[in-house]
Amino acid sequence: MTLSAGCEPSDLRHDAVRDHCIVLGGGHSLFEFWFKYPPVLFERGTVVFAGGWSWLALGLVGLGAVASVWSYFRAPARLLRRDRAILLAGRLAVLALLAFALSRPVLVVPAVRPQENTLAVLIDDSRSMEVADVAGDARGRALQRILGDDRSGLLARLREQFKVQLYRFSDRVERISGLSELSFLGDRTDLARALERVRRDLSRVPSAGVVLLTDGGHNGSTDLGEARLELAGAGLPVYVVGVGSDRLSRDIELSRLQGPSSALRGSTVMLDLSISQRGFAGRRVKVNVEDNGQIVASREIELGGDGEASTARIAFELRQGGPRLVAAYVAPEPEEQVRENNRREILIAVQDRREKILYFEGEPRFEVKFLRRAVADDPNLQLVVLQRTAENKFLRLDVDHEDELAAGFPKTRAELFRYRALILGSVEASFFTHDQLQMIADFVRQRGGGLLLLGGRRALSEGGYAETPLADALPVLLERRAPQDTAVSFHEIKIELTPAGRIHPALQLDADPEASARRWNSLPSLSTVNLVRSVKPAATTLLLGRAADLRDPMPVLTFHRYGRGKVAVFAVQDSWLWQMHADIPLEDLTHETLWRQLLRWLLSDVPDPVAVSVSPPRVPVGETVNVTAEVADSAFWGVNGAVVRGRVRAPDGSEKVVSLEWSVTRDGEYQGRVALEQPGLHELIIEAQAGGTVLGNASAYVMVGGESEEMFSPTLRRAALEELARETGGRFYRLEDAARLPQEVKYSRAGLSVLEEHELWNMPVVLFLLIALLGAEWGYRKYRGLV
Repeated sequence: MTLSAGCEPSDLRHDAVRDHCIVLGGGHSLFEFWFKYPPVLFERGTVVFAGGWSWLALGLVGLGAVASVWSYFRAPARLLRRDRAILLAGRLAVLALLAFALSRPVLVVPAVRPQENTLAVLIDDSRSMEVADVAGDARGRALQRILGDDRSGLLARLREQFKVQLYRFSDRVERISGLSELSFLGDRTDLARALERVRRDLSRVPSAGVVLLTDGGHNGSTDLGEARLELAGAGLPVYVVGVGSDRLSRDIELSRLQGPSSALRGSTVMLDLSISQRGFAGRRVKVNVEDNGQIVASREIELGGDGEASTARIAFELRQGGPRLVAAYVAPEPEEQVRENNRREILIAVQDRREKILYFEGEPRFEVKFLRRAVADDPNLQLVVLQRTAENKFLRLDVDHEDELAAGFPKTRAELFRYRALILGSVEASFFTHDQLQMIADFVRQRGGGLLLLGGRRALSEGGYAETPLADALPVLLERRAPQDTAVSFHEIKIELTPAGRIHPALQLDADPEASARRWNSLPSLSTVNLVRSVKPAATTLLLGRAADLRDPMPVLTFHRYGRGKVAVFAVQDSWLWQMHADIPLEDLTHETLWRQLLRWLLSDVPDPVAVSVSPPRVPVGETVNVTAEVADSAFWGVNGAVVRGRVRAPDGSEKVVSLEWSVTRDGEYQGRVALEQPGLHELIIEAQAGGTVLGNASAYVMVGGESEEMFSPTLRRAALEELARETGGRFYRLEDAARLPQEVKYSRAGLSVLEEHELWNMPVVLFLLIALLGAEWGYRKYRGLV
């Protein structure tokens, strides 16, 4: 047993460091015992024969071999053929070993010239080095112990051969003079940037390569693959010392948190969570959801098997407008190794404005009255109603001015596209012109609006919508009805949630998913005259209806994405019963809650003529974000000749101008980049003009700093580090094997080198084989009675 560099015998009394001070007499030590030199010399060296008498020695050995063959074939007859063959093979093997030794084999290896090559030592200084998974000790402390000081340790041994340049890296790369300058406080690890900096520095001097000590985390913006290729091209081998464990023994991590990037105030949104863990199988943990620091939802989740990910969806209501920092947080367990990965945050831009929806109903019915009543007190929903009361006569409700819808249903794209969602009630397809039906389809596909079709005796297949331009946009397959087919198929159906419906934000009637499901089960039956038999392949069914006279349940609420927008079919004609049925208490708000959530979902992600987005929505301080603006006219045709001006407002109120240019590859798309230097919330504001007319304004938000990816999945990335070492011509070492590094870097193929010669004839394995062969021959003779 030998000790690693930088360790003392007294260190063996401490459990936390024992495993890192001991270098076991394993494969490499055993190899050196038999072959005299470490494996790296044989890998990188060339065997030559330097003996001046080698040809004479080989001649004598050859004569001995001939004599051996002749003598064994002239041996007495009592010596069997098998005995002759075995003894001859042993004698020839002994002669071959003698020939090898007498020819003086020499291993010629290029070795770096002492103190004439620079070696860069790159040390990970990020927060993940504080993870205590190195025999109970923090990675950074174990690393410092192995590296040692100026008099002992790995660094001292490297300095005997090389001009060592020390670097520390996290989100930045810096030269340091000693290990005392390490802090292990970096919020991010940009490994590619660090390797690129070192490559540039070493390009000016003879270099033996790079020694990299890290856990392999890389969450920077620079491409690690490109940095790896540049190092290989420059002939700089990377010798990687992997620090940390391949997996943590006891840890809970909130590995994923997803939610909408924007929503209307008052919307119920759904957060998708994924929790990974080791060592806590079957444990129940509490997850809290915070909106700008205030807990708005909580849920207990039972963790799965060890190493398995557990998923959950948590719904909550966005009650305040503006940018909201929403966080999910798993209460830490006492035994956890890392607690910083229990929390994740997302930024949701909550729009506090009144959204305009057009509801066109083809006949007087209660659905209009109760739908209007459901949203009457909602400050964020404006339901504009156009109801046909007789042929060419319409009732207009909640219009903004007397000219709005004065001529009935919109006849131009600009008139229809000013609404953000459209509801079609019981109105037949023949009411519309072919161009209007195509325009409704384009309202979804191009404008990105939300479309909802309700059931009724003049709706869907019964309304003749099959084989119309709108049929392609629907999530259900319609049946063609003959004009003379006037029969009405009436069904009373009991509504039930599908698995997708149970987790859909629009259908949450209670904050508790189980209570919401029970509420759905208790609702009274509704009726339909529109039998929907099948849905399209990409459609999602949220509600089913079961009837005594139907063999299979029918899809009741189904939707799919169509172009930039979404289309839904709610194939019932009397959802108002969920307000007025005798079994529904007077104070019950199920009908209001459902319709408010359903309409908000229909309005979600509907774009304005001018829209802006940033990528990524969260960056470290000093990083650059990509800005993309989409500019369209009132008919939502992309505008390419616009002047798009942007500015970023920092947390301190200062502003920075953002230049956006047409991307050329897509109509109406403009792109730009901006670096953000202040931590905190930044607002990006753009304005688009064309021909002196303002087309619109838009804003987006980006968070700078704060949450870091550094402590998520903080295990040793061994595969990536091994690939880096392999492709650059270096080696990968575990921390406990780092004592071999100085000797093996000495034989780097890079830098200025000199040829070393190492004698091979006196390797212990040669003497052992010689004695073993002679002993085996004697033993065989003894066994066969030949002596």
